[in-house]
Amino acid sequence: MSERPIIAVDAMGGDFGPSVVVPGAVEAARLHDLHVLLVGDTPKLEVELSKIDLANVHFDIVQADDVVHMNEKPSDILRRKKNASIQVACRLVKEGAADSVVSAGHSGATVACGMFIMGRLPGVERPALAALLPTEKNPVVVLDAGANVDCRPYHLFQFGLMGDAFARDLLSYAAPRVSLLSIGEEEGKGNSQVKEAYELLKMAQNLNFIGNAEGRDIFTGNIDVVICDGFVGNVVVKMSEGLAASLVRMLKRVFTSGFLPALGGMLAKGAFRHFARTIDYAEYGGAPLLGLQGLAIVCHGRSNARAMSNAIKMSGTFVRKGTNDRLAETILANE
Repeated sequence: MSERPIIAVDAMGGDFGPSVVVPGAVEAARLHDLHVLLVGDTPKLEVELSKIDLANVHFDIVQADDVVHMNEKPSDILRRKKNASIQVACRLVKEGAADSVVSAGHSGATVACGMFIMGRLPGVERPALAALLPTEKNPVVVLDAGANVDCRPYHLFQFGLMGDAFARDLLSYAAPRVSLLSIGEEEGKGNSQVKEAYELLKMAQNLNFIGNAEGRDIFTGNIDVVICDGFVGNVVVKMSEGLAASLVRMLKRVFTSGFLPALGGMLAKGAFRHFARTIDYAEYGGAPLLGLQGLAIVCHGRSNARAMSNAIKMSGTFVRKGTNDRLAETILANE
């Protein structure tokens, strides 16, 4: 267990760059006793730091000369932008100078750098993005949420193992209920990929596999980990976020459509605020890329300071609890 986890933060990533990443990182370092390495253009980072109270904050600046742009291909970034902030951050983990990476920048570049610079845990064939979504009860883990568009059944099997370890450590679920996303709940439903993965999951050691789940089951709170390939998972996550945002806008229109609805809206203001906070992606911070030698957390490009702070907090918890050790042990025990 690390006494004070060291988190490398891609300070140039995201739609707003250092203006939100730096205050978010400083807040996380202060509140959760973390050491943050702010990776990016030093003069720009110093400008943002000058606006903040830095008392009792453990941080350093690590210079990175380049920035990744959203229209660039991950393969080109790996080859041509050796000094980009995300590459420098991942190398810090590779070299043992940091425990994990957090970035709101180019998600494809973060995944690629995590896989090819930091490397995979022994036995892990494909690292997977684990997204947290709100439900009627407790958050559900969906993986893969976009790192692997094409998956084999064995990859889905490993996603289940990694999701189980993550839910136990980070969400404190004693025996996470793991389910495989399919077109029907009955055994035997789904394509050949899902059917084969089902058989593998049934045989997994110490895994509370409860069978197939349909899309409508995800938000009931009766499942803790949902397994799918990255293509399906990315659609699920983005559709969920879009639906949540649309619901908020629709409720606002209802509450402003006349005197009585407006009065009802005023009376329900506290409940409405709680609902909006529950479905806000910033509450969860980002999606961890599980299965690496270390950890990379992929955040929304539009992340605000609170989202960055929560992602960095999650990263510190991951390190302190030794979740990577648990992931490795689980994978190797089921080979």
